[in-house]
Amino acid sequence: MATVKASMAGTVWKIVVTEGEKVTAGQDVAILESMKMEIPIAAEEDGVVTKIIANEGDFINVDDDILEIE
Repeated sequence: MATVKASMAGTVWKIVVTEGEKVTAGQDVAILESMKMEIPIAAEEDGVVTKIIANEGDFINVDDDILEIE
């Protein structure tokens, strides 16, 4: 199991995957907004999204969990 973490602090602008969805390494799974910029967050490995931890609108810090992939 892998956890996708925030690479920088910001607001979760959009979660672009759903639980149960297959993802591939490099695929964008979420978008953060920080300093008026949209920052894509990508999966680091292939797998299936098993749990979405962060919600759209949440403020998260560096290394906070966004979702889990198995």
